[in-house]
Amino acid sequence: MSGSELAYKRVLLKISGESFCREGESGIAMAELSSISEQIKQVVEVGVQLAIVCGGGNILRGKQFAEASDTIIPSTAHYMGMLGTVINALALQDALESVGVATRVQSAIRMEGVAETFIRRRCIRHLEKGRVVILAAGTGSPFVTTDTAAALRAREIDADIVLKGTKVDGVYSDDPMKNPHAVRYTEISYKDVIAQNLQVMDAQAFHHCMEQKLPIIVFNYKKVGNILRAVTGDTIGTRVSAEGKAGA
Repeated sequence: MSGSELAYKRVLLKISGESFCREGESGIAMAELSSISEQIKQVVEVGVQLAIVCGGGNILRGKQFAEASDTIIPSTAHYMGMLGTVINALALQDALESVGVATRVQSAIRMEGVAETFIRRRCIRHLEKGRVVILAAGTGSPFVTTDTAAALRAREIDADIVLKGTKVDGVYSDDPMKNPHAVRYTEISYKDVIAQNLQVMDAQAFHHCMEQKLPIIVFNYKKVGNILRAVTGDTIGTRVSAEGKAGA
């Protein structure tokens, strides 16, 4: 597939920390890491410029940790969560390079010993050279989710789309686990997402995408090949955009 045939040339992929571990567990599972790496390799091989923002929930969720602790102050807990994303980024980097994918890790918190500091122009240059850039430590500020970090970085690097990998196969009219009649949308507009109060991304992240008219695809990353399908324009998951229509 040539670059001219790609639906999206530059993509920001957001994957949760739970992507790195088995269902119901924490930490990092090598099998999960290998599966993600192989999927990412497929994407790189077709010529997509790919940046990745990974969460850190498999290590520590800053907000939940702060709420559960009487000792750790909330801002410290959030910084701890950001460091969890760096652990994931380093693991993903080595996993990708073990399958022949050139990568760089860039961190919003300076830590020259293990990662570059995020610099927009340098990030874009890496992408242009065919390297996958893994963006760690969120935005570098507490009280900001990795969803919002993904939306902001997508805007900064002029990405064509945000891919949000989840464990469900798209956006539903209601919680499909509680309501068997919930309808999955194949496409939907920003306005309809707000009107129906649907949980696509956190509110701040969603509004950044809407302001920039940056489309979002919510899809199940667990199904092997889905990341490649998403970047090559196959109908997969739910596409959220300015022109999207609410429909199954």
